[in-house]
Amino acid sequence: MPEKENIAPDILSRYGGNPIITLEDMPFRCNTVFNGSPVKIDGEYFILLRVEGQRGYSFFALARSPDGYQFTVDPEPVMAPSSGDDWEPWELHGIEDPRITLMDGRYYVMYTAVGIYGHFIALAVTDDMVNFTRLGIVSEPGNKDGVLFPEKINGLYARLDRPIGNEVGSIWVSYSPDLLSWGHSEIVMKPRPGCWDSFRIGASAPPIATDHGWLEIYHGVKKTSAGPIYKTGSVLLDRENPSMVLGRCLMPLQSPRNYYERVGDVGNVVFASGAILEDDGNLKVYYGAADTAICVATGHIDEIIAVSLESK
Repeated sequence: MPEKENIAPDILSRYGGNPIITLEDMPFRCNTVFNGSPVKIDGEYFILLRVEGQRGYSFFALARSPDGYQFTVDPEPVMAPSSGDDWEPWELHGIEDPRITLMDGRYYVMYTAVGIYGHFIALAVTDDMVNFTRLGIVSEPGNKDGVLFPEKINGLYARLDRPIGNEVGSIWVSYSPDLLSWGHSEIVMKPRPGCWDSFRIGASAPPIATDHGWLEIYHGVKKTSAGPIYKTGSVLLDRENPSMVLGRCLMPLQSPRNYYERVGDVGNVVFASGAILEDDGNLKVYYGAADTAICVATGHIDEIIAVSLESK
């Protein structure tokens, strides 16, 4: 009898020690930790963590690692919702889902500010991953999943975001001369009816420059009778015109399969929130699992690009 071929269920391979950061790793009381944005600085790995406190709103903490797998969390949060100043109305209900981009020697953080007017994209900057300066609210209401491109495009700063229109969440690109005033928005891609990303999509990691175009790791959501399922995908965008899709994966890079991805505060979620491209071509994709823990999975960039070129 012929042996059964063992085909990996996902293109991204999970780290055997997942989850890498859980509630038990936190040095202070909180409810959950998830959706952390990674960056590598002088060989050291950092993750800016979204932490949900026991009062129900989110704030940011910092984790550090020598290898990208074994992390230690700083003893105190590094950024909390503002209070007692002009920012308080915008962040009254928390700050969520940070995304870090290195540009011109500084680390810019786009995050979701949740306040009395709803969800907005906000922008902050840091030079040490500990002290953050808020620069401004940079979107209209009902927008989130903002990620900043690591370089200007045709002389302008660029970002991907996810406004909601007619209850549909699509990925758009917008441009700015100064990082504060944004416009010239164009749609990049929409959910695909009948597919794993049929309900809602959003940018997950700052775009990565490749010879084939901008590689964007994104999340897609499908509605089911048992609730939404969050999966990870990839798309290639034109380097000079990011609204032009060069290729988009037909199958997801990763789906929720393990217990820690299926059971938690929000079940059936692998929510990619950042990626680090290593010198050997391996891409470390960090993701929130079930809105309860931080995990990492890897894949070679050549395979991810090949999968991304399957379809427009």
